[in-house]
Amino acid sequence: QVHLVESGGGLVQAGESLRLSCEASGTFFTTNTMAWYRQAPGNQRELVAHITSPGNPYHADSVKGRFTISRDNAENTVYLQMNGLKPEDTAVYYCYARAQLRRGSFEYVYWGQGTQVIVSS
Repeated sequence: QVHLVESGGGLVQAGESLRLSCEASGTFFTTNTMAWYRQAPGNQRELVAHITSPGNPYHADSVKGRFTISRDNAENTVYLQMNGLKPEDTAVYYCYARAQLRRGSFEYVYWGQGTQVIVSS
């Protein structure tokens, strides 16, 4: 089983920065792709960024140039550095991980509980 715990959300003003962290804990062999999704009220959950185990990142067009995803495999942690925040970035941000519980096993998908980010104008 894998538990994902996010931290770093909060209330900021437009233009400011936040750094989200998500640590994977539990008993598992490895985490593969890790990602951040977000969901604003009334909207569907959307992908913000993902990063493979070797460290290849992808960022959605809406955050490209402002947000940066990174990871520390030794700490089983993924980060999201968010700069130049805008009111439209307001959402609950969810951590996502695909993990193998044993070497060679299938991947399972895990979600964190979410952390709120509010950007005031």
